[in-house]
Amino acid sequence: MPRVVPDQRSKFENEEFFRKLSRECEIKYTGFRDRPHEERQARFQNACRDGRSEIVSTHNALAFTIILIFYRRQCVERSVSLVHLKAPMILNGVCVIWRGWIDLQRLDGMGYLEYDDERAQHEDALAQAAFEEARRRTRDFEDRDRSHREDMEDPVVSKIWD
Repeated sequence: MPRVVPDQRSKFENEEFFRKLSRECEIKYTGFRDRPHEERQARFQNACRDGRSEIVSTHNALAFTIILIFYRRQCVERSVSLVHLKAPMILNGVCVIWRGWIDLQRLDGMGYLEYDDERAQHEDALAQAAFEEARRRTRDFEDRDRSHREDMEDPVVSKIWD
């Protein structure tokens, strides 16, 4: 089963879900809501160092909660008070990158999705290779099956069984 849809760019550009999420919108850190704000700040910073974070993105009526997994080098502190995040993923069969920034004091910021053309091409190539391998296996199976049926219909083989 392929991980991506056949025409990723078209799906990204035409589906309402992706159109909404590709516009910059407000995001918030949602981890450890029951803890004091100072502890949440520390936990968010630790999560960034570990390469993961729980973020909610809201845009009008669409709420999108996601646990971001990113590489430490993709979590870059641009200043003392902001963390910029980048998390590549496959979402609904489309290769995207989630990008955003979060204020370390308020634990909110802005974020959006963008189409990941490079990864999309790579995933398309993998899907095509998997399709070709499945086609080759089917062809090999059909050839073996046809050969077996022909052997069963061969008169010499039939006489041996009679």
